[in-house]
Amino acid sequence: MSKDKKRRNRQIALFTLPGFIWMLVFSYLPMFGLVIAFKDFKNSTGNFITSLFASDWTFNNFRIFFTSNDSGLILRNTILYNVVFMVLNIAVPLIVAIMLHELLQKRWAKAYQTASFLPYFLSWIVISYSVYAILNPQTGLMNKIITAVGGKGVDWYRTPGYWPFIFVFLNVWKNLGYNTIIYLAALTGIDRSLYEAAAIDGATKWEQAKHITVPLLKPVITVIFILGLGSIFRSDFGLFYHIPITGGGTAALRPVSETIDTYIYKLLMKSQNISQSAAISFVQSVIGFLLIFGANKLVKRYDPERAIY
Repeated sequence: MSKDKKRRNRQIALFTLPGFIWMLVFSYLPMFGLVIAFKDFKNSTGNFITSLFASDWTFNNFRIFFTSNDSGLILRNTILYNVVFMVLNIAVPLIVAIMLHELLQKRWAKAYQTASFLPYFLSWIVISYSVYAILNPQTGLMNKIITAVGGKGVDWYRTPGYWPFIFVFLNVWKNLGYNTIIYLAALTGIDRSLYEAAAIDGATKWEQAKHITVPLLKPVITVIFILGLGSIFRSDFGLFYHIPITGGGTAALRPVSETIDTYIYKLLMKSQNISQSAAISFVQSVIGFLLIFGANKLVKRYDPERAIY
């Protein structure tokens, strides 16, 4: 190996060193804590490490969750919401990206792109207060509009039936700009001569999108789908915790807002049950890994070029 190549490799290694250290400290070393999931942990000695090794081994932490009365509700909410989120966060940004790509006035496209990207940087705490200002039963904008047209105001934070639609809307709205930019970046790599040739042959915009745009975006769609499938057992904690709690509707909205992540948080903060919280988190990680691995194997079987690895 030449001296220049060795020097270049050393420079690359130095650049990657901070990222490697960060991964080691914050991702790999904490994996030691997974042992808590298999322990009946009680901090009896006052020292965490000593108490951990003194605790008995058990699988009850897994059994308790899956046999509890809440497990069906929690799993149903988590899976159904994530399936809807995954489908809409693929389809809606794709449609918006194609529309923006076709805009002749690129200035307006950039303005819309910037405006739609801003919600991605807002925290759910900030959004929760904005939602409360709209849905406040007494002074909220929504009830003012309803009463102005002769309707009766709704106690939004005590009426669970509306909230699945509210959660879905907020999730898609917040992530729309980010996901749209991913598709727009891929669209810029498509040769414009393909569209010009299709237009000469008499293809409509719909036919161009169907036969040119979507097929060429399949690699991006596949990656987003596989990663989304891996997160199907993880919920957006900020969405399902901060939005209901700001309006004081946590108990009333629990049937439609309780997911695995909110359950783990409440279990840890209220019951101080570290072992069971760790067990449920471990199950989340294992299922997520298996889903990503299985989805990638399936894609690799039918279309090897689209697989992640």
